[in-house]
Amino acid sequence: MRKLDQWNDALGRVEKFLVVVMLSVMILLAFLQIVLRNAFSTGISWGDPIVRYLVLWVAFLGASLATKEEKHITIEVFSRWFSETGASYLKLLSQLVSAIICGLLTFAGWTFVRNEAQMGGAPLLKIPSWIPEIIIPITFMLMTLRFLIKFAAALAIILKSGDVICGLALYLFFLGGIDLSAIIIEMHRMATTPVLVAIPLFTFAGYLLSESGASRRLIRLSNALLGWLPGGLSVIALISCAVFTALTGATGLTIIALGGILLPAMTRAKYPEIFSLGLLTTSGTLGLLFPPSLPLIIYAIVAKVRIDQLFIAGLLPGIVLVMLLSAFSITRAVQTGVPKTRFQVAEVFGALREAIWELPLPLVVLGGIYSGKFAVSEAAAITAVYVLLVEVIVYRDIGWKGLPEIMKKSMVLVGAVLIILGAAMGLTNYLIDAEIPKQILALFKTHIESKILFLIVLNLFLLAVGCTMGIFSALVVVVPLLSPIAQAYGIDPIHLGIIFLANLEIGASIPPLGINLFIASIRFERPVLRLYVASLPFIAMLLVALALITYIPWMSLVLLK
Repeated sequence: MRKLDQWNDALGRVEKFLVVVMLSVMILLAFLQIVLRNAFSTGISWGDPIVRYLVLWVAFLGASLATKEEKHITIEVFSRWFSETGASYLKLLSQLVSAIICGLLTFAGWTFVRNEAQMGGAPLLKIPSWIPEIIIPITFMLMTLRFLIKFAAALAIILKSGDVICGLALYLFFLGGIDLSAIIIEMHRMATTPVLVAIPLFTFAGYLLSESGASRRLIRLSNALLGWLPGGLSVIALISCAVFTALTGATGLTIIALGGILLPAMTRAKYPEIFSLGLLTTSGTLGLLFPPSLPLIIYAIVAKVRIDQLFIAGLLPGIVLVMLLSAFSITRAVQTGVPKTRFQVAEVFGALREAIWELPLPLVVLGGIYSGKFAVSEAAAITAVYVLLVEVIVYRDIGWKGLPEIMKKSMVLVGAVLIILGAAMGLTNYLIDAEIPKQILALFKTHIESKILFLIVLNLFLLAVGCTMGIFSALVVVVPLLSPIAQAYGIDPIHLGIIFLANLEIGASIPPLGINLFIASIRFERPVLRLYVASLPFIAMLLVALALITYIPWMSLVLLK
């Protein structure tokens, strides 16, 4: 077993090296294409196809590393229903099931590559297309071996949602007599979609920001501008969490990264502990409606709507969420007599000077896209290059030696998300072919005629989904099923996307199973029952905002006009 562990570690180092090299080349090529197109009205003819194949390699290598490091997106609710002994048996079973599923996907991957080789896919730089595509069965084979090693060593963690989705898709495909390589085709198609380039690049930029001193500078600037308000620090916490979540796309990361800074600061400022805990716990998902949030991009891909329109649509509802919580926080601060800080012009200029290089980031993302200068994927490339230069060269918060580890961490998340996305899209295609959405629509139409009543049922269902499933898993599984039903009730697809994401971000903090509650319990070292109580007033305000977002579509659609 020790030799197997050594082999696993050595292989992980090779995978990390490949991820670092390929992500670096991807960023360089994508950025170079933008410069050539805008400065010289030309480009590299083979640049875009190469970048798409690099995304394919980075995604599958990231998924393989996610298996090695137990970083898969998970349905964590299962682990909370069992005793320690029962959970250990469930963990063993999950690894065995995962190994079997990955083994089947390995076979399906080799079938896909063989078919591509026989058909003679379009060569790239005189290299047959099946050669870069061989990474698919290779990584699934490595994942199979790793799951078997973990099963043998009894080191399983929790049931993997990506494997559940893959397993269900494979089972249904088998029953329907469909070639199992169809699910690999779907994964390949998703990973090589041009807009998918934005996901690894935005994720890498977000991880760079999370590892740098950006959060500290953001809090200092917010405090200098708003600290004089009654409850100013609570408003600062809300804004900081929203911005940080939007940039990183990972809700748990916000609580972990900012919670350790903000909770002591709020305690020193005489805020009641239960108020501070509730605010920071529910703010962990507050920025999901702001671009370039990763769930926004995932929803746009799954629902087949324009990403730039969804970016615009989320701005006003996201601001409403922050403003309602800010108003509530200010009111509570006044009632509890929290002291204010004095406004200092010198501190404002000092904070602006310190954060001056990071302030243009929203203009890079939004200004470039909506001015027509850049596509979303190009904006992601520019963001990644800009953040890299600022955090590594200008601020020097991150050393060159630390970059490979950050690249690996970010691509582990990308790999886990894209594997689930591809598997879920394969499952979704089967369900659509089987006319499952039509059957669900007929059931709804029989019992629910009112659009308002449908929206109530939709919100209750999505809150439950957000409470029990991860956001990424919920998006790729539920969105394709409910989108046609919502459209039959006359709900705009863009408005539906904002409703979906608002529900899922609130659901992540709803007792008893919301993931934010458990992350906050670990981060703040407080009993989870105390966090249940602390979060309830903030959840009530979020539900008020959800009602406004749901029943006033103008909020989501007005800026599109």
